[in-house]
Amino acid sequence: MMKIDRIDERILCELKDRGRVSNTELANRVGLSPSACLRRVQELERTGVIKGYRAVLNQSELGVGFVAYITIGLSDHSKKSQEEFEQAVTKSSEVRECHNITGVSEYLLRVETTDLVAYKAFHSDVLGSIPQVNSIQTYVVMDSPKDERA
Repeated sequence: MMKIDRIDERILCELKDRGRVSNTELANRVGLSPSACLRRVQELERTGVIKGYRAVLNQSELGVGFVAYITIGLSDHSKKSQEEFEQAVTKSSEVRECHNITGVSEYLLRVETTDLVAYKAFHSDVLGSIPQVNSIQTYVVMDSPKDERA
């Protein structure tokens, strides 16, 4: 595990908010020379602290009009059952996130579709066809006043 100091923390905070900032601007913001800043960013990348960079997309412009979180209960709690379920959902483009969780359910999914009709088809055709699925509970996202996943 890499030791993170205050300057690294400032670099990470800046990159989290403005991933496309130039190295020169980033260096000015954190109080380093451009070469020292670049060395630190490269080290953060090399050690895996920075895993990558992404574009934040406007989902509604891309046709995503329906978002839901779904809890999934499995009929069998074996490792094989979990692996088969995970393989099945990773093939689905509608599943944007899949988390193995504790509690009443084994999985929490974030699903995005064009609309409710498309979600209904996903619910029956995809989730309904996975043999390990025992229970499905859907929570429809009505609004996201805070979303820092990007």
